[in-house]
Order: sequence, then structure tokens, then C-alpha cells
Amino acid sequence: MTTAKDIMHPGARWLPEHETLDRAAQMMREMNVGALPVADGNERLCGILTDRDIVVGCVAAGHDPSRITAGDLAKGTPRWIAADADVEEVLRMMKEHRIRRLPVIEDKRLVGMISEADIARHLSDAQVAGWAERVYAEG
Repeated sequence: MTTAKDIMHPGARWLPEHETLDRAAQMMREMNVGALPVADGNERLCGILTDRDIVVGCVAAGHDPSRITAGDLAKGTPRWIAADADVEEVLRMMKEHRIRRLPVIEDKRLVGMISEADIARHLSDAQVAGWAERVYAEG
């Protein structure tokens, strides 16, 4: 059985909700990623911040990224998957919630992230096609 841990990108790090967006962008550059899971003070997932969130939700809106925090933009119900979850469960969750990135949790700790690139790299063409059709569907 292929698991979430088998296909994830290891080494993900939390972005504290109090961290400013300019620092978040620096972390993304340092880690060469486009999204970071946002954690509250108890290291509980409270959202995911993307590079697009920073650009559209802050910079394009005329706000100063050194004054807006990750918590200000981290909205919605955060989704995550257990490290030992079957890859079919990963795909189902991403399809159902139409999400492109999924934090992987093991023993209540963040251990990695699953992104579009991870799916493309590790799954069959049929699995990728089915996933993409649902995630990118209109409406």
C-alpha cells in the first residue's frame, strides 16, 4: 500500500500565525516552496498560506506585507492527512475539498506536504488525470 508518507515532500515547516507576510515570503524562497502550513501557538494547523495569497490578498490590495500576518490571511477549514493514510484517501480528500496542497501529520507533528508535483511524480497517469479533472473542475 502506498501511503501519504511515501509520496509527500518531507521537511515541511510551520509558519506561525503571528509571522508577517514578508517573512513568510522569505521562508518560501529559502525552502523553494509556494505554500506553508500556518500554525497557532499550540502548533495546530489553522490554515495554509500560498505565494498567491500574499500577492493577491496583500500586495495587490495595497497592504504592507511587513504589517499583515499569516493569521490574517489563513482562512477556512484547514485540511490535513495522516502519514499512514492510503494514497487513495489522499486523492479523495484533495478531490473532495478541491485542494492542491495537503499537510501530512504523524504523531501530531507536521512531517511533510503533498503537492501537485508529488502526485505527478508518484502516481499513475490515470490517477493523476482523475485527480486533476476533479480539482480543476469549474464550479
